[in-house]
Amino acid sequence: MNLANWHATSLKEEKFQTLHPTPGKTNKSIARGKYEFIKEHIMAILSESELSHTELMEKLYSRVKDNFDGGIQWYGEVVKLDPEARSVIERTKSRPEKYKLKTTNR
Repeated sequence: MNLANWHATSLKEEKFQTLHPTPGKTNKSIARGKYEFIKEHIMAILSESELSHTELMEKLYSRVKDNFDGGIQWYGEVVKLDPEARSVIERTKSRPEKYKLKTTNR
């Protein structure tokens, strides 16, 4: 894809408004494709084990560094907050805090 096509495509990319778990705080509006890509990896990582923030971001970085254009740490943080706000992932009460997929009673 040449630069002119990339620029035209990137301007049209659909945005996704992420949520923040802290009431009153607004999170970022980011490209939906980047949101979905990072979220898919975060969910896969957390399906394997509970991880501290540092561990989660390190695993995310190692998984996507060769296939992602952008600040992995920044996108990881923005995207992680969204499923946390939607009660899909949660922080444990342990020290250090760890992140895990929230279990639902069905």
